[in-house]
Amino acid sequence: MVIEVIPDLGSWWTGLHHVTDLAQGLHWHLSWDGTVLAQQQFNQDIMSDMQKAFNHFVKTGQVWALLVGIILGYLFKSLTSFG
Repeated sequence: MVIEVIPDLGSWWTGLHHVTDLAQGLHWHLSWDGTVLAQQQFNQDIMSDMQKAFNHFVKTGQVWALLVGIILGYLFKSLTSFG
């Protein structure tokens, strides 16, 4: 039974060169726009972005919704637990 499989594996391995030839041919026709994107400089100020996000969180009142949700969730948990 193993002997019958060996010729199939041999033909499968010899057929793989068509796939690699196709991949190499496509590689040369690809656009090089990806390299330009990788070379662009972005001015990132992470601390400033975090401060703006936190200020927006406080201004919109979401911080109060968070606190009310934590308190109500804790009360609901303590009222429904048996331990």
